[in-house]
Amino acid sequence: MSKKIMCPVCIHHCVLSEGQRGRCGGRKNENGRIVCANYGKLTAIMPDPVEKKPLRRFYPGSRILSIGSFGCNLSCPFCQNHDISMAKEEEVPYRLCSPEELAELAYSLKSRGNIGVAFTYNEPLIGYEFVRDTARLVHERGMKNVVVTNGSVELPVLKEVLPFTDGMNIDLKGFTQEFYRKLGGDLDVVKAFIREAAGHCHVELTTLIIPGENDSAEHMRQEARWIASIDPGTPLHVTRFFPRYRMTDREATDVEKVYRLRDIAGEYLKYVYTGNC
Repeated sequence: MSKKIMCPVCIHHCVLSEGQRGRCGGRKNENGRIVCANYGKLTAIMPDPVEKKPLRRFYPGSRILSIGSFGCNLSCPFCQNHDISMAKEEEVPYRLCSPEELAELAYSLKSRGNIGVAFTYNEPLIGYEFVRDTARLVHERGMKNVVVTNGSVELPVLKEVLPFTDGMNIDLKGFTQEFYRKLGGDLDVVKAFIREAAGHCHVELTTLIIPGENDSAEHMRQEARWIASIDPGTPLHVTRFFPRYRMTDREATDVEKVYRLRDIAGEYLKYVYTGNC
C-alpha cells in the first residue's frame, strides 16, 4: 500500500494517497511526492489595466499580463471566477506554457505598456512553484510581478515567491473567524500572511462586502485599526458584492453601505477605495 503524504502548502494540510488531489485541485501525490498539478496550465491569459487587480497605487495607468490556472484552497460561495477556481483539471480547457515562454511573452508586450506578469484569477499560490519560476525570469528581464491571492497559505510558501514579487493584492475577506470558517479559511493565517508580505513588497487589500455576512460597521472598524497597526498607508479596497455562483439568494450590496464602510475605514487609513459602485 502506498504511503499517504501531507501537503505542506496551505492551511488544510491535505493527507493524500498516491494519485490523489488535494482540496484545492491544484496539488497531488505523484510517485510519493506532493507536486504542483497545475504547473504551467493556463486557463486565462490577457493584458489588463493594473487597476483591475485591483492595485491603485502600483504603477497606475500601466498594463500587466494577467494569467490564471485552475483550483483554489477556499470555497467562497460568491466567487467571481468559479468556472476556473472551482474547476477540476478535466473540466476546463487550458494551454501549456513554460515559465520561459510566459516571461518572453510579457517582455514582448513591453512596448505596448506592459510592466510584467500578474498571477491572478484562481488562487496562484497553490501552484507557487510556477509563480516562483516564472517571476524569477520576469525579474531577469527587468519587469514586475504581481500576485493576487487569498493569503491562505503557509509562510514558507510565501517566502518562496516574495523575493520576486513587487506587488500584491490580498483578499481580507472579513474580520471574524466565524466568517472565515464558512469559507474554509483561517483569519489568523491571513493576518500573518499580510504582516509578512507588507514588510517585503507593495501590498493592497480587498474586502468584498456581502450583505448580512461581513458588513458590520464594528468589524470594519476593527479591520481598519488592525491594518493601520501595520501601516496606515496600506490601500484598502472596499468592494460591492453582486450575486454570483452559489450566493444568488441576496441582493447586491447597497451602495450607501459600501460608502459608509469606506468612511469608517478612512478614519484609520490614508487610502480607501470603493469598487463596483
